[in-house]
This record gives sequence, C-alpha cells and structure tokens, in this order.
Amino acid sequence: MEIAVDSLDGSVIFHAINEISGFVLYMHQQIPSLLQDITLEFDSLCSEYKESEMALHQNEVKPTLRRKHAGQMREAKRGIRRFQKLMRQVSDLQTALKLMISEVPHFQEAILVIGASPLRPHHVYELSFSSASAVPSSSGEHEREKELDFGKSRAAEVLCRKAIRGLISKGAGCASYSGPSKLFLLVKAPPCLNLPLHFLPKRDFRHSNKIVPLRLKIKRKTQDQNMDALPVSSETGSSDRLVESAPNDFIWFQCRHVIKGLASNTPTEAE
Repeated sequence: MEIAVDSLDGSVIFHAINEISGFVLYMHQQIPSLLQDITLEFDSLCSEYKESEMALHQNEVKPTLRRKHAGQMREAKRGIRRFQKLMRQVSDLQTALKLMISEVPHFQEAILVIGASPLRPHHVYELSFSSASAVPSSSGEHEREKELDFGKSRAAEVLCRKAIRGLISKGAGCASYSGPSKLFLLVKAPPCLNLPLHFLPKRDFRHSNKIVPLRLKIKRKTQDQNMDALPVSSETGSSDRLVESAPNDFIWFQCRHVIKGLASNTPTEAE
C-alpha cells in the first residue's frame, strides 16, 4: 500500500508511527477505544480528581458535599488506575521515538508487531518512509528532542487520515480477539545509535515468515516514481527486502518500551 504526501520530515514521521500504533492497538481490540479518546478521558479523570481533592480540603465544607467530593474522587481514581499503566507505556514509547528520529538523519523504516514477542507475532506492519528530510544531530538526549518541533502539522494530519483509511481498506484488525497482547516497535538505524535506555540492537532480527506483513510505503509527491525503498507486495514476507533497501550498514533496533493491551471481558469485532 502506497501513500503520497507533500511533506515528509521527522515530525510527520513521528505522528504517522504514533497514530498508526494507536489505531493498530484499537483495531486488534487491545484498547477499548481510540488512543486519542483514552488520552482525553484520562486527562479529564486526572483533572476531576484534583478538583474534587481541592474542594474536599476547603474549610467549612458541608458533610453532604464532603461525601459527594469523596465519591467523585473514588470514581475518578478507579478510572485513573485502569488507564495509568497504559498511558505511561504510550508516553515512554513516544519519548523514545522522538529521540530516535532526532538522532538519526535518514530514518526510513519501522516495524510494528502485535504478539507475544517480535519473533512470535500475530500481526506485523512494515512502514517505510522514502526521501525523509535529514534531521541534524547533537549531543544530549533532551537537546536532540528539542531540535524538532513535534507539533502536529497539516501534513501530518492528512497523512494519518490516509494511512488509517488505507489500513481499514486492507482489513487491518479483522481477525477475532485473541486476548491481551503486546505492541513492539522496531526501527532501522546506524549501528552507532546510542540510546541504551530506549533501544536495543537486534542486528539479525527477522520475524516469523509464517506471518504476511501489511506493508505501508509513504513517499513524497515530488519524488521520482522509481524509488529504492520497500516494494509493495502481497507475498509472504520476512524483513529481507527491508534490509536490502536500507542505507548502508543500518541495523534493527527494538524499542525497550512495550505497550501491553488491556484485558477485555466482552470483545467485539473491530469495525
């Protein structure tokens, strides 16, 4: 599956991977609703808890209001506990991805894996980005993250909508619910990448060839049509073609931050 976009810099790539990750989790019934909706709900619950706590500690609060505020705090805390671990995992993965994109000048390839481990996947999504703009590197993790403005641009919004529509059209998430699983992120980067708190080298990584990956190639519209990036194919695939088309000496790195799906008592078919 190919998608052509007007702009393809590091910020656009970050939002594409981030939103596709969240959508994949939802389509495979690992989270109860879209990640954006869960984030809004979680933030709202945190605000509600703080407001009720402040009201509860005010002087001369009537007993009826005190009971009301205490009940609101209990309900908000229950919701916060449900999503707290998920939101921390999402935040850690986003931080790692931003640092990696800021560090690697020519980031081109990523793999999303749903399964027990990257070597035992249930579903695989291979993403390639052709002619991504170079990103200057610098020393210090926090300095690198600040070099790029990761605000969501119009180009990123358009790309994410196209990608999600494409995934739906290709039947992503149509398989029945198989229980809570994990989402793993792997990226191609030079062997000298030094982000040990976030990425571990997996030089010889290959997922099971029993799984047919869904390949999504994103390219710039101004680019020549004869690209040297990942070819789109419906054949069974390992990551061999990814390795062959990557920049010289790039290897796979696995993100140390894994997103674990939430258990569902009443699974439903993904729409």
